[in-house]
Amino acid sequence: MADTNPARSSPPGERQQSPSDQQARETAENSLVVHSQTQNSGFFSRFRYHLFAAGFAVLLGPFAFLWLGQAPIDPTNYAERTRRVLNTTPLIDGHNDLPWQLRIELHNRIHDGRLDLTKRLLGHTDIQRMRTGMVGGQFWSVYVHCDDNQQHFEDPSWAVRDTLEQIDVTRRFINEHPQHLQYCDTAACVRRAFQSGRISSMIGIEGGHQVGGSVASIRQMYNLGARYITLTHNCDNAFGTSTSTVAAGGADGGLFKLGYEAIKEMNRIGMIVDLSHVSHQTMRDVLSVARAPVVFSHSGAYSVSQHLRNVPDDVLRTVKRNGGIVMAVFVNRFLKMKDPGQATIHDVVDHIFHIAEVCGWECVGIGSDFSGTPYVPIGLEDVSKFPDLIQLLMERGATDKQVRLVAGENILRVWSQIEKRAREIQATGEKPVEDEYEGREWYKGLKDSPWMLRGSREKAIAAGAADYPDMFNVDRNGKHNPAVKDV
Repeated sequence: MADTNPARSSPPGERQQSPSDQQARETAENSLVVHSQTQNSGFFSRFRYHLFAAGFAVLLGPFAFLWLGQAPIDPTNYAERTRRVLNTTPLIDGHNDLPWQLRIELHNRIHDGRLDLTKRLLGHTDIQRMRTGMVGGQFWSVYVHCDDNQQHFEDPSWAVRDTLEQIDVTRRFINEHPQHLQYCDTAACVRRAFQSGRISSMIGIEGGHQVGGSVASIRQMYNLGARYITLTHNCDNAFGTSTSTVAAGGADGGLFKLGYEAIKEMNRIGMIVDLSHVSHQTMRDVLSVARAPVVFSHSGAYSVSQHLRNVPDDVLRTVKRNGGIVMAVFVNRFLKMKDPGQATIHDVVDHIFHIAEVCGWECVGIGSDFSGTPYVPIGLEDVSKFPDLIQLLMERGATDKQVRLVAGENILRVWSQIEKRAREIQATGEKPVEDEYEGREWYKGLKDSPWMLRGSREKAIAAGAADYPDMFNVDRNGKHNPAVKDV
């Protein structure tokens, strides 16, 4: 590389500078020359591009809708505000009993040509009206009724079998409509389904009687895809006391011994604990031990309507600390106990605002009970009417942010937190709960069974174990003979 230092002497043979050349060079060195790319360390020069960009954004801010596709609207245009909210936030209903209608009307036969859920049906629910109602997600209840013949928790009942059939028919009708419905068992799946234009479909079991009073059955129902269990329905079970028991004059025994173990296991595996239908003391007992948020899938505010199915204010305050959610119900008698025939959409809004006032906007949602209750409020006649509820919330003063929480963000946050807590609990190595109902009767086995542990044979004999196994009526000649008994 050539050295351009002027102080260095010229090499031999190079032309020597004249005095006039030297003077010209010194003049050039002492001159001020302005270059277009010269850097300046001043504040303006260093940040001029940022300042230009910010100013440009401020000037064009009012016109942002031109490229975002969102023109400014009148704040009182509740229909357009609702449309925008529900286009970007999934509206998730906590409770719909359509599977029960399939059971009692069709005996779960959905492939014989009588039913087309994509067409307008009678009743409250079909896919066409769900689309009109901008439903983004639905918890389908796989309810079966309490068995009146089961006076004792150990009395024989078909409730578990019937629940399995309800899970089956629910999964089948979801799979029958893949262009509209998507089965989901995680909160993340709900968001993916919404982005793909499908209605996320989840399964909830409406009563602890449906798992036969067995903690092990709770685990298996989770494995089959159920994601919440309502601890009781309209009957007590091995876990706790029902609202209906207290309403009929019975004692409020709250959560039973096995119920505490059931809550522990549900928290461990990530099964959502639903406290709709339980007595007020059961609510309090569960909240005192719950290690994850709880859900009321379809309940109202007791201070608005003094029905025992609704949630008292002290429980609402505890739900706030717990991080749970109360999903406002549409059942007339719960909304307006003294005059249910006059219940309207405005009563639902009253319940929502009271829950929000006591518990916060972060712990309120929507749980219709469509296709379960025969009596729904004026203005909320079926699943197509959800946008009307959102509009009325806005008209009463709810902000778009608050409405998004009510519509779906709250239940998704709560569900995600329940999933997170389950992972944390499992990471500690906590083992599955093995407790069972104290009054349970076990098969006693045979005296000569291949017992594994010392003393087991003696215990079995003392308990009345059978002498012989069933040998299928084989006589001494080695032939089946119906006349031969107990051999």
